[in-house]
Amino acid sequence: MPNVRVIIVVSLFCILSTAPIGAADNDNCCEIPACADYSADNAWASRPAQPNKRADVFYVYPTIYSDKSPKNMDVFDKRLRREVQGLLKSQAGAFSPAANLFAPYYRQLSFPNLDSQKDKFHNTYFRIGMDDVHRAFDYYLAFLNQGRPFILAGHSQGAIILVDLLRRRFHDPVLQEKLVAAYVIGYSVTREDLKKYPWIKPAQRADDTGVVVSWNTEAPGCSGSPVLLPGAVSINPLNWKTDGTPADKNLNLGAVFFDDLTGAIKREVPHYTGAYLDTKTRALMTSPPEKLDLGRFPPGVLHKYDFALWYRNIERNAQDRIEAYLQKH
Repeated sequence: MPNVRVIIVVSLFCILSTAPIGAADNDNCCEIPACADYSADNAWASRPAQPNKRADVFYVYPTIYSDKSPKNMDVFDKRLRREVQGLLKSQAGAFSPAANLFAPYYRQLSFPNLDSQKDKFHNTYFRIGMDDVHRAFDYYLAFLNQGRPFILAGHSQGAIILVDLLRRRFHDPVLQEKLVAAYVIGYSVTREDLKKYPWIKPAQRADDTGVVVSWNTEAPGCSGSPVLLPGAVSINPLNWKTDGTPADKNLNLGAVFFDDLTGAIKREVPHYTGAYLDTKTRALMTSPPEKLDLGRFPPGVLHKYDFALWYRNIERNAQDRIEAYLQKH
């Protein structure tokens, strides 16, 4: 009976989510793209038919949708689905060697409609994507996970959604017990989060489990990051320390630069750059040896490279944390 109840909730929420939003929301009427049915294969960017690894990763992709209208991504758009497939290599690929990859398509809010000054967690349109991921996570737990421990991983908008998932769901001791680690990259978990949601625990070293692993990459002199919040908690992915101890570039196992659309590796550079944590802002500071394309972010905000610059270290760390979890359980 519990599984039947999950399906009923999923179906009902889908119907409610496809209705137009009108004046009651203090916004112009905007049609919402159709939601996905997470019992169907086409709702998942990755859903292995025969998971053969001892742990899973549940991955939530960052903002890729850039149209102003409709505000939310059409998860059946072929071009956008191809971009998500690229991210399965350029980001989630860091976890794939050690974990079965599960990644739902979700109706994320488009980049032009993101407002860093407003509360994302109560934004009607942002919540559409968040609630999609909640429904996908429910389906994953009920029908796909089969009792395995899991990693949560996300970047940017995907990381924001993971914060929401951690806040709302992980007071449950059963979920806490199954969590290897939550990689909340490119957004901030704050000291206020730790106080208000005591089940959220920050990583302190390379092999602790049930913890949140988080950082936001910046260059010296940077200011105005929309994703680095006051009171952020961070860890350095090169030396896995939470203080300001510098990590030399020799600790960098390899930066991996990908084609944004296809996920193909363009180049890999071992020992590319070092890093340290700014003890005041908690930004992960680095000085790349070349000028990098920052996309739509302010000067010095290396948000676009939160995975790429430390890719092989993330890959190694995911393996280490899974092994540490399995040894304890």
